[in-house]
Amino acid sequence: MDIATLRAGATPYALALLRIMTGLLFLEHGSAKLLGFPAMPGSGQESHAMLVFTGTMEFAGGALIVVGLLTGIVGFILSGYMAVAYFMAHAPQGFFPLLNHGEPAILYAFVFLFLAAAGPGAWALGDAWTPPHVDLRRRQLVRTAGS
Repeated sequence: MDIATLRAGATPYALALLRIMTGLLFLEHGSAKLLGFPAMPGSGQESHAMLVFTGTMEFAGGALIVVGLLTGIVGFILSGYMAVAYFMAHAPQGFFPLLNHGEPAILYAFVFLFLAAAGPGAWALGDAWTPPHVDLRRRQLVRTAGS
């Protein structure tokens, strides 16, 4: 068995692990804002409306990403959401992401954009509603990209 075959077989599962862990970490931000768990120091700086909006986006979006439901649409929306968050909250504090603490926002934006383009990977609830011809095309694209 060559490495390309091994990599092509592992890709959907690695993608699923990336999706699930990213969703869980993102969901945690929403949980902290909406439910107060885990408690975040200094989390009362946003207005109540902004806190509810951002918490709902993070909690619901993270949950949908974890289960792999509507991954393309949700990933695209969350990618834009994180880009806006970066430019609203971090960029005004300085140019360099290391100094303005915007690295997580940038990383989330690009991971969500990747998930929107690549799909959910294995173990996704969305696969139950994916038409067979779309799934076949996705597998062909993964095979082509892996070689």
